[in-house]
Amino acid sequence: MKKAAWAGLLLALAALPASAALRTVGAVVQARSTGDGLDLRLSSGASVHIGFATPDVVRVRMSPTGKFTPDASYAIVGTPPRARAVSTHKGGAVELRSDTGTRVVIRKSPELAISVYDRGGQLVVADDAARPMAFNPQDGAIETSMHRDDFELYYGFGEKTLPISRHQQSMVMWNSDVADYPAGHDPSYQSIPFFIALHEGKSYGLFFNNTWRSWFDMGKTDTSRYSFGANGGELDYYVFTGGAERTPASVVRDYTALTGRGALPPLWALGYQQSRWSYMTQEKVLDVAAEFRKRQIPADVIYLDIDHMDGFRVFTWNPKTFPEPKKMLDQLHGDGFHAVTIVDPGVKLDDKYAIYRSGREQGIYVRNADDSELHAKVWPGICAFPDFTLPAARAWFGSLYQAPLDVGVDGFWNDMDEPGVFSPDDFTGPEISVGPQRTFPRDAKHAGDGMPGTHAQYHNVYGMQMARASFEGLRQLRPEQRPLVLTRAGFAGIQRYAAVWTGDNSPTWTHLALTIPMLTNLSVSGVPFVGADVGGFMGSPSAELYTRWLQAAALTPYFRTHSNDVSAPREPWAFGAGFEKINRASIELRYQLLPYLYTLFADNERSGLPPMRPLWFAYPADTQASLVDDQYLAGGDLMVAPVVHEGKTSRLVYFPKGDAWIDWWDGTRHEGGSYANMEAPLDRLLLFVRAGATVPTSAVVQHTSDMKNAPLTLAVAVGAKGGSHVFQDAGDGYGYHDGASRIIDVVQDEHGVRLEIPPNSGYQRVGAIEFVGLKAAPAAVRIDGKEVRDAHFDASTHRLRVVLPDENVKQLVLTP
Repeated sequence: MKKAAWAGLLLALAALPASAALRTVGAVVQARSTGDGLDLRLSSGASVHIGFATPDVVRVRMSPTGKFTPDASYAIVGTPPRARAVSTHKGGAVELRSDTGTRVVIRKSPELAISVYDRGGQLVVADDAARPMAFNPQDGAIETSMHRDDFELYYGFGEKTLPISRHQQSMVMWNSDVADYPAGHDPSYQSIPFFIALHEGKSYGLFFNNTWRSWFDMGKTDTSRYSFGANGGELDYYVFTGGAERTPASVVRDYTALTGRGALPPLWALGYQQSRWSYMTQEKVLDVAAEFRKRQIPADVIYLDIDHMDGFRVFTWNPKTFPEPKKMLDQLHGDGFHAVTIVDPGVKLDDKYAIYRSGREQGIYVRNADDSELHAKVWPGICAFPDFTLPAARAWFGSLYQAPLDVGVDGFWNDMDEPGVFSPDDFTGPEISVGPQRTFPRDAKHAGDGMPGTHAQYHNVYGMQMARASFEGLRQLRPEQRPLVLTRAGFAGIQRYAAVWTGDNSPTWTHLALTIPMLTNLSVSGVPFVGADVGGFMGSPSAELYTRWLQAAALTPYFRTHSNDVSAPREPWAFGAGFEKINRASIELRYQLLPYLYTLFADNERSGLPPMRPLWFAYPADTQASLVDDQYLAGGDLMVAPVVHEGKTSRLVYFPKGDAWIDWWDGTRHEGGSYANMEAPLDRLLLFVRAGATVPTSAVVQHTSDMKNAPLTLAVAVGAKGGSHVFQDAGDGYGYHDGASRIIDVVQDEHGVRLEIPPNSGYQRVGAIEFVGLKAAPAAVRIDGKEVRDAHFDASTHRLRVVLPDENVKQLVLTP
């Protein structure tokens, strides 16, 4: 059997639960009321707690040993919440009811069975009596199963390379370095054991709060049920009923209230970013930056990969190729660029290396089972690795960012943090891509923040805790600036610390198409700042593929081109003048819409709603939208329909039911619930604005530092009533938490728009209104009752542009 086939077989076996050795928890033999629910003792000796985290969020927790571990979680913000519950015993069952009327019905025998009902009395989820909650007393494995309807769909689970809905799929949660991953490969870099279910327009969510290697079978083995479990730990899960609305948005709101929301990134981090493994010298870095400015292609960030370091030692500079890093970074800053450097967790085993010696002296490295310092091979050679589950190690690692900050580095890119390592030099086994030789031994020791355990328990949070060390260190060192941390690996709650990219993808049309379901599912998993390497990392795309990929990515939250060391040049001008013109326009579109994207991130911090959304998220009752995987929403007001297939210059577009959509370029109106075959020449990204929405746009600038001087235009999509807003602040720092910001409100009605523009404190001024989708020029335009003489109507784009005299305008009225 070939090596790849062996790898696939082993992965498939790893995904299967050890059902034959499982023991059911049995019947309830004792029930004790608590403030938030019930503590149950089962005939098997297991203990179960069922209660309310909030009035609409149910928590179920089972310990096979009968004794719960301390109630702490890396995924959850602060202390796990509890809400009041009232219990009522009814024969062989107990009912728990929250203040909102959400109910849990607990059947006591012959096996424990749990059913959750929403405020309106409708069943949300119920245990499958044919496969009750169970555990393996020998190895600690746990599992449970739920009934499923044949047409229930599932989304989330992070960045899985599966179809957009995960129904009838099985998955493993085990962070893995999976370069050049094919479609359908599992596991991946991120482990986010959270999903949203959708059935008949109603949603609920489920989060499995377990850091061990876990698995989900969402109806693949048996379509009548879904199951999940783990190799160890407690069966601890939350059911998000969705409250009164039962919408995907309400589920994500409650899930991110529990696991945290992404902090508003600095504005510059939303600009275009250019990377390569590697720009080999500081002269090359400066040359690339100069070309962007010379060619008038907007850009904000340049990346430095591992070759900028001295022998790949973290937090160092190569003295031969980067002899004057501060001078280089000062010049980049002067040209409007920010710099991001890569940081790996491996610290080279070198007694002459001060950072290694410091970590060894402080005892912060991961230990082997025999308590010796764990060593493994990565880019620098043999390395030691900080134990990021140790507070002292996080503080130590966070302090190391002082040196790069002092020379002018602006952001940091955590890689190899699954953790991924190379096979030992003496390794003779099969090179399985996610085999045990590619990470730490499972019996390696971690501090666990006071709850010591093995790597089997803490593997999935290693990258998240590295991101935490980075983020918290940067917050302490530069409290007046918002950190940019990018990570390849993470766990539920990673959004509190870092942006996420989808790792080492490939320059293929298949991978371009994969980016949309991968990124939208990451987004609805609570992670707002997500992106994929434009053009594919693992080689050289064609000019057409790169151009289409750049278009598709232009309105994704994180926008970076990156490539490996053997790929052809990947800058936007690398494919010739004709493609350069198209690529410039794609990047310019990004900068035109940055005020809108920035507002979406500000909204996310308050509501948890992701900037990038699948169609079903906003239109859960539209069954046609539920499986659309080649379009996405930027917020609630823009829809992107990129071309993701080679040689195509047209594509079918679906317009979700409930709203009308207006072509951004020519103003054509499309009714919701319809399809249209749209022309999409190579120089055109299909983009639509929702009727009734107002989208802020900016004049094109070369970098975000110049945006404050560029006037805003509010693009009003006509044809429906609606309200929108624009968030503005300084673009960095935390003054907005103390009121140093403003929100512009726009309300559209049948007559025109009403504006509420607070006093300007140095923000981009509102310079014009553009009405998008007008069939003809109006007979008259009035601003606060006074007729405007110089309004300009463009019949080819169906846009009316009205320049405002100042920001004191309250109302614009159009007379047909």
